[in-house]
Amino acid sequence: MAVRIRLPGGTLKVKVYRELRGRERERRVPVMKIGSLYFIWWSNSQHGSHDKPQDSHQ
Repeated sequence: MAVRIRLPGGTLKVKVYRELRGRERERRVPVMKIGSLYFIWWSNSQHGSHDKPQDSHQ
């Protein structure tokens, strides 16, 4: 049920508790709970190593 909304500064994700990652459960990224939904903000600077390198000039 996870919803991902890409925005200029990062990604807003909407999930239920069982879909949260460890970093989200530990609140190492901004998380807001409204009812049974969790709104998670992953800024572009917070993304892990699974993203493309930012500086790939050749």
